Amino acid sequence: MATSKQPDYTTYSHADLLRRVTELEAQLRRYNRAAQGISEEPEKYRKKPKKPNVPFDPSRYNTRLIALKFAYLGGNYNGLEHHTNNTTPLPTVEEELWKALRKTRLILPDFGGKPENEICWDGCEYSKCGRTDRGVSAFGQVIGIKVRSCKPKEKDPIVNGANSAQSAGIQEVVMTADETSADDESVAAPTWDPIRDELSYIQLLNRVLPTDIRVLAWCPDPPPDFSARFNCKERRYRYFFTNPAYAAVPGSEVGRLNIEKMQAAAKKLEGLHDFRNLCKIDASKQITNFERRIFHAGIHQYKRDHVKDSPELYYFEVRGSAFLWHQVRDMVAIMFLVGQGYEQPEIVDHLLDIEKCPGKPSYDMADDRPLVLWDCIFPDAAQLSERDHDSSNVEGTPVGYTDAIDWIYVGNEGGRDPSKRVLSGVDDGKYGSNGIMDSLWSLWRQRKMDEVLAGSLMEMVALMGGNQPAAAVSLHNGELIGSVDQVKPERSDRVFDGSERPRTVGRYVPLSQRKMVDAPELVNARYASRRGMALRPKNAEADADADE
Repeated sequence: MATSKQPDYTTYSHADLLRRVTELEAQLRRYNRAAQGISEEPEKYRKKPKKPNVPFDPSRYNTRLIALKFAYLGGNYNGLEHHTNNTTPLPTVEEELWKALRKTRLILPDFGGKPENEICWDGCEYSKCGRTDRGVSAFGQVIGIKVRSCKPKEKDPIVNGANSAQSAGIQEVVMTADETSADDESVAAPTWDPIRDELSYIQLLNRVLPTDIRVLAWCPDPPPDFSARFNCKERRYRYFFTNPAYAAVPGSEVGRLNIEKMQAAAKKLEGLHDFRNLCKIDASKQITNFERRIFHAGIHQYKRDHVKDSPELYYFEVRGSAFLWHQVRDMVAIMFLVGQGYEQPEIVDHLLDIEKCPGKPSYDMADDRPLVLWDCIFPDAAQLSERDHDSSNVEGTPVGYTDAIDWIYVGNEGGRDPSKRVLSGVDDGKYGSNGIMDSLWSLWRQRKMDEVLAGSLMEMVALMGGNQPAAAVSLHNGELIGSVDQVKPERSDRVFDGSERPRTVGRYVPLSQRKMVDAPELVNARYASRRGMALRPKNAEADADADE
């Protein structure tokens, strides 16, 4: 192989010699890098090695018990509650909440040898107000939980002239953007404010939660021994529906609900009653007392839509101390049967009279999607001692409670350090690119466009071929005769249950003529016998939990 001719350096100028030496030095550096396996890429373009993950040390932080109020749209979730080793087709709201709390390192669970990717609330003093089923939404769900605080800890006692925490080799913890690290100052500053100087709990969680789960408020000082389940003394539900309930022939009353009769039936639910025939029996809980107090039940019109011929919107609202499993959806189902004329308002009296109706007639409950846990009420001790629930107010409605929790809602003036507020003077947790309103607007707009498109298509189809349905007219001597009132009756009755379309049920059978399911006492006894359990005493204290 021919070799290149050696250059004659005697002919090189001084500048040429300097340039040649520079080239040879660069070549030598490249050879050395290649031998050491080092990239030839310039240093400024080279990726810097990642810093090793610093282990999180919970002992460096204070904790505090707070209450969180949050909302969620339930269509994408398998209810609120997560059950270990119970695989569900959809995630639960509790799963998403736990992941967010862990990702932001706000909770410090005591796993006790369990895998750290397994949902565990041990050591968090976790409590929840009401369990909602698959598809059910909540706008005022509440939990109590012990979370990490950024309040600086006092230094440990000095041991042999050195801080014991320092001698243990505690490392720095990487914090998120809005957090204040537990620094090396010996004593918490006396000016530290437990609200303004605290972690931005609402903003931290909303940044990592799905857009259909939003934290709305937090309470920095819940009552001592706070339990979101037992401290809640009133729960409020709303069930939304349209009137007419479903698409009907123009000019016909088919599908239109009788709101007045539904209102009369709703009022019969108020007061203290045994609701065993308006719930689903859960034998695993061995409930023997089905008495619950309803403070208010009624039908209310929602905001009227000004679009011509658009359906009216209503909601059934019920407020009570606690609710049995599926109680609200069963009550709504009865309201719809009354509204459609299949039952009279007096059917409520029949179902509440356990002497005449000891077992629940077989009927289907209302659909889950339109139901919302609207709010949870936590009264103070004065209300609990003064309120007489056996009496009614001047309008005849049993008296409820007012919320005494000092909530700090997103956007409240006192909830954030003024130095961290945007120039407009509005808390960036509510408006702006990272605000809750921005994400909710996006969610609302997407579904509003679906509503507009579907509504426009429905209106276009309704105008096709004129307003007369084909079954309503006939040809006689060359002329069209007939009217909407002459539409042939349907072969099957249609029962509206709150879902998108009514169910066909053949010929409707009144509830009073239907076969009853087994009484709760028999259901409980059969379940306890199979598992070798002792039966609970009859009329044991009512469970204070909401199970809708």
